[in-house]
Parts: sequence; C-alpha cells; structure tokens
Amino acid sequence: MKPIMSSAKILIPSLLVTSLALSACNDTAKVQETELGTTADTSEVVVEGNNQTTTNMTDDDTATTEQAMIDTLDSYRWSLASATDSNNQPITALTTIKEQVMLNFDSQSQNNISYNVGCNTISAVYELQAQMLSVKDGMSTKMSCGKLDAVENQLNELMQGDSTISLTTSETPSLTQVTSDAVTLVWSGRMTAQAKYNSKGDTVFWAVDAQSKPCSDNNAQLCLQVRSVTYDEQGIKTTEGEVVEFAGVIDGYEHDDTHNEVLRLKRFKTEVDSVLVDNIDSQYAYVLDTVIERTAVK
Repeated sequence: MKPIMSSAKILIPSLLVTSLALSACNDTAKVQETELGTTADTSEVVVEGNNQTTTNMTDDDTATTEQAMIDTLDSYRWSLASATDSNNQPITALTTIKEQVMLNFDSQSQNNISYNVGCNTISAVYELQAQMLSVKDGMSTKMSCGKLDAVENQLNELMQGDSTISLTTSETPSLTQVTSDAVTLVWSGRMTAQAKYNSKGDTVFWAVDAQSKPCSDNNAQLCLQVRSVTYDEQGIKTTEGEVVEFAGVIDGYEHDDTHNEVLRLKRFKTEVDSVLVDNIDSQYAYVLDTVIERTAVK
C-alpha cells in the first residue's frame, strides 16, 4: 500500500487543535449588549402604492430573524446546485462536480462552517449579521486530492471573507450566496440526520477497506468491510476491531475502491431497522462527518 497522506497519529491531533482554535475564535465573535440594556431601533420602509409607511424593528427582532436563519442553515446539508462568476458564466471547475461539493453549518459547535469538494474538509468559524455571512480563516485535513486540489483551493477562496446570503424555504430549500467578487453560489438543502432524528448523535470512527465483498447472507449484494476504531485523548489510535460487514448506507459517503479509508461518522438512533448484517447495531443511521485518513491500495 502506498500512503498519500499523514497517518492518524498526525492528523487526529490536528483535528483536535482545529476544534480548540474554533472555540477560541468564537469567543471573540459574541455580540456585546448595548449600554444600560437599551436597544437601538432600525426602520424598515414599506411602500404600498403612493403611501409610505415606516415600521420599526428592534435589535431583538433582528436577532430573532438571524437565529431563524441559523436554525435553517443548521438543519440542512447543502450541496452545490450552480456556480456562476461575475459575468454570469458557469464556473465549470465546480459545476462539473457539483454533486460532491458540500456545505454544512453547525451553530452548536462554536458557529462552525465546513465545506469540501469530495476530499479534504475545511472547517472555520462563521458569523451572521442580518444577511452578511463572514467566514474566518479555517483549518483543513491534509490529504492529497490529486486533480481536486485546484478546485478545493478555489472553493476555499470563495468561501473566505464576507458574502451575502438569502434563503428560499420550500420542500427543497435553496441557499443563494453572493461573494464579495460577485460570484454566485446556489446551494440545495437536504435535511440533516440531526434534524431528522432530533438528536446530536454519537461520533464513531470506522476503517473501511477499499475492497467490498459479497454479503454473507446475500451474494448478489456487496457489503463494505468495516472495523471500529478508537482513539485516545491525544488522537492516537488505540484499538481497531475485527472486520464486519456493512450492507447499509452512510449518508454523504461514496465508497472509493482504490483507497482504504478511516471515516469519522455521526451515528443516530432510529425507530426502524436499517439493512445491516453481522454485529453492527441495526438501530442506527450513519452520516459521514469527514474522511480523516486515506491510503492508496495497489
């Protein structure tokens, strides 16, 4: 096997450092209360025919609107629907792989935003004021992505800094993001497992073999070959379980038959059995958080 990235002994601590750094950054982003508890009024002008009326919006109203938007952003996993430059021309580097370009918000984890093009996951702290989204310098896993390196860097440049966002709520929510360079990214929302199952879920790690094999109880179906992995507080791998078959679905994950991978997953308790075999609990749904290790196989 030919490794193409740092081992877990190096990568996992970096993820822990990322979490600490994001927490520290978030502390500086808290909005201070106005002096003496007073709130400043802002005015919203509504024009109806020849009549002009003015309605006052307090800071509390604005905060409520922002929180409603944050809640919606949190509740969906966003995939790229379209990307156009300042001349309204498609950004082909992104649109040709739009199905794997993902964006996630997590206000429960220090206002964290993460995005990827199907390789490294880049995480950063975000701040939302009205419709202005500000993303600060983030940290990334360090896997070699081959041809995806350039488009990954391009997406990171677009996401950094300030952009304006707007939400369209419908059966399939849409998020429109316009960057300071007038690039327009449109994202399509799919409800997250956390919102669907109304729980934060547990974090688990799986090592997934590149080679799938026929399931023991159904030779017509291929099963992933997975092993449970645990790490200590320093992020050093401590145990790796026996290989078991997995016939279910990992939301957000596309199996790569050319690499052995270690996945960080969110596991959610479900009310119905998933299609699983062997000793993996059939009462859970699994969602990909990030790929933390990838090793090429010959």
